[in-house]
Amino acid sequence: MSMTSRPDHSTGITSDSDAAPAPPCTFVIFGGTGDLTRRLLMPALYNLARAGLLDPDFRVIGVGRSAMSDAAWRDGLDRDIRSFAADPSAEFHAERIDERSWGWLQDRLHYLQGDIGTPEFFAALADRLTGNVVFYLAIPASAFGPAIDRLGDAGLLREAPGVFRRVVIEKPFGEDLASACALNRRILAVAPERQFFRIDHFLGKESVQAIMALRFANVMFEAALHRDYVDHVEITAAETIGVEQRGSFYEPTGALRDMVPNHLFQLLCMVAMEPPESAAAEAARDERMRLLRSIRPVTPQNAARGQYAAGAVAGLPVPGYRQEVEVAPDSRTETYAALVLDIDNRRWAGVPFFLRTGKRLGARRTEIAVHFRRPPADPFSSLAFAGTAPNTLRFQIDPEHRLALGFSARAPGAAMRLQAAEAAYQAPDAEAEGSDVGYEALLYGCMRGDATLFQRGDIIEASWAVVDPLLRAWSEGTPERYAAGSDGPASADALFARSGRGRRAVGQA
Repeated sequence: MSMTSRPDHSTGITSDSDAAPAPPCTFVIFGGTGDLTRRLLMPALYNLARAGLLDPDFRVIGVGRSAMSDAAWRDGLDRDIRSFAADPSAEFHAERIDERSWGWLQDRLHYLQGDIGTPEFFAALADRLTGNVVFYLAIPASAFGPAIDRLGDAGLLREAPGVFRRVVIEKPFGEDLASACALNRRILAVAPERQFFRIDHFLGKESVQAIMALRFANVMFEAALHRDYVDHVEITAAETIGVEQRGSFYEPTGALRDMVPNHLFQLLCMVAMEPPESAAAEAARDERMRLLRSIRPVTPQNAARGQYAAGAVAGLPVPGYRQEVEVAPDSRTETYAALVLDIDNRRWAGVPFFLRTGKRLGARRTEIAVHFRRPPADPFSSLAFAGTAPNTLRFQIDPEHRLALGFSARAPGAAMRLQAAEAAYQAPDAEAEGSDVGYEALLYGCMRGDATLFQRGDIIEASWAVVDPLLRAWSEGTPERYAAGSDGPASADALFARSGRGRRAVGQA
């Protein structure tokens, strides 16, 4: 097999003759001393430096309230990246740090103390900025609107010919439909849509981007993903961890807000949207928008929720959600959400999509499982089946990066018998020198002005519109309890059973 590109597994980005460094720019991180910067943004920038995808004139300004020098900030990030590299459970881990690449990036790290709530700070920031700038809002969601207002007031979002100014906005973008619409109106009064890059790190995952390539570059997959052949689709994001130390964030948020209108809907779009007319960013985003607008709003009758109680995960006892730090002892926040979506378009009419996400479940798994219909006429129906099931196509995203096709095959022996078989493609593992944290392609795309992997304002609003009736309904009542380490609440089983289908266990291979 001949290949025109060489995968650089240290970054998750393909290095080829067309991959040029991003244009020179200053990367300003509001929240420069925060966890997101330490754990994800700085390792991603390091990986981009290793891949040769940053311009020699690239530089970073970290903004924070703490008083410190450039050298102190660099030293802290140096300790962090080395600590994460040695931790196999961290998003970024490596057997060794490429000292040349890390030193190159460190030389370009600068720190600015200031309060982003004051106009005086933005005047001081403006004195440091010329040319292209990316402003990254690694700050609480409540500060997004005020920060963008002040960027506009200071003239920092004003572009000139050949000079760009862009803003990356982290999630959550709003907490419901009304707040998302209000935030969109607020920021678009400051600058046009093309300057805003609403980020969802799920779209940066190599395995998620691979779904589009598998679908649209292979006629056998694209033709089969149709109501004529598909019985139902399951999209799962199951976690074994609890809320850890994030109780103060999770209490007003819950599983539905935290995962469904962003992460799970991104997976839904990848597997269900129509082929875009071209590789242009707006073509792909238009198709995601069309799909989301064709989904019926979800009602409580088509959803189930739960909250984990004490139990055991991997044989170890764990507390219930209400015993976690900064969680109310009578909390009504859901840690599990399942819903059935109906898509009203020609491709998917009549095919239910089951989405579920939860914490403290029995296994960690993120995947899309497409379940196909049984053959309309089966000459083998009278034969003994050894564990066979309808054909399945599974896009496994986490912890494996794998495509698995399940089908029936003849079992060895004198008698005709069928058995379950599987053909799988395993994505190459990252090399030991470094691991992709999922932000590399996103940051590189933003610096190049490619918005393909980012959310547009109308897409955000369409996503919230699907779940908004459910959010209002779930503001009352109490979620069903489920034991930590289980498969979730019994009401989720009933949700599947009402459609005449059974759900896959989260730990099922």
